[in-house]
Amino acid sequence: MKVPVCVIVGAGPGNGAAFARQFSRAGYRVALLARGRDSLDELTAEIAGTRAYGYDATDPADAERVFAAIRQDLGTPQTLIYNASTREFGDIDATTPDAFERAWKVNTYGCLLAAQQVVPDMRAAGQGSIVIIGATASLKGAAGFVAFASAKAAQRSLAQSLARQLGPQGIHVAYAVIDAVVDMPASRAMIPDAPDTFFARPDDIAESVFFLARQPRSAWTFELDLRPFGEHW
Repeated sequence: MKVPVCVIVGAGPGNGAAFARQFSRAGYRVALLARGRDSLDELTAEIAGTRAYGYDATDPADAERVFAAIRQDLGTPQTLIYNASTREFGDIDATTPDAFERAWKVNTYGCLLAAQQVVPDMRAAGQGSIVIIGATASLKGAAGFVAFASAKAAQRSLAQSLARQLGPQGIHVAYAVIDAVVDMPASRAMIPDAPDTFFARPDDIAESVFFLARQPRSAWTFELDLRPFGEHW
């Protein structure tokens, strides 16, 4: 029996690592892609069936090289999770043109490059899943999120366009809106007095993303909002 392959772009600590654990437990081979190899090597040592690849999500040549290596090393991907993002926060006065462009390139342009690498094989197989990890900013542009919100809004529109084209070809494209502060050491340090219930746990987010990737095609979800029960929305 062919072992399924999942590619995670943006496989750092937190959600990326949780996605890797979830798919590994389900018997997938998992390709972990990120700019920094040190953290990836730690994850591959911890999580069975994973393999690390240094990756610049905004470089077309890197996309060609790395996805070719994945196909050779692990096989053709059945699932792509695009989790690469930036933390380009700031209002109109604080946002530089470089920061604005970088947010768009990582969130949207990089998503396009990764999707273009997996779609041909998914199309040939007549099936596959692409799950893109979004944010509340894709729907609501807060004053201090000029670069991030515009990039995430563009990413959501890209996801919707892909879903409308690729769905009839058997490829499920879904967009997960994370309306929460994710439970990570850095987040805890920024909000030290927040209770546990304030945060979204990466393992719980991963369970929902796994559900999206495995949905039967008679009842696909395009957009799924994920937030702690106490989050104001």
